[in-house]
Amino acid sequence: MDELDLRTRNVTYGAFVALGRAPTIDEVAARRETSAQEIRASWLRLHDAHAIVLHPDGDRLLMANPFSAVPTAHKVHVAGRMWNANCAWDAFGICAALHADGHISTVCPDCNESIEIDVVGGEPSDTTLLFHSLITAAHWWDAIAFT
Repeated sequence: MDELDLRTRNVTYGAFVALGRAPTIDEVAARRETSAQEIRASWLRLHDAHAIVLHPDGDRLLMANPFSAVPTAHKVHVAGRMWNANCAWDAFGICAALHADGHISTVCPDCNESIEIDVVGGEPSDTTLLFHSLITAAHWWDAIAFT
């Protein structure tokens, strides 16, 4: 990843947090003071490097891990805002990325039971819960939107 792409990634994440949603190519271009074409090309390189995940149309974000650009079952409430996480693991990552306490609301994919958990001081309020992925970590990027 070169310096241009690193700056684009940092501006993209900063805009995601500031806006409370995924930024558009035009919004990142304005913040970077560059063209939308340059951001699109940079986003494609970042996607290929697994630094972000683009929607199949290539013109918008799907994921900027741990943040999801689309609604999910994993809701994270931090400082009066709500974020969608890509998975249960990323829900904890949002609290960590924002350096803040939070509340996670999700459901068990096996039994559909509601799960509510607080994160305070970087620690979960319930340490008995387990995270399970059907795909081994080595293969998450093979189908990252499913994983």
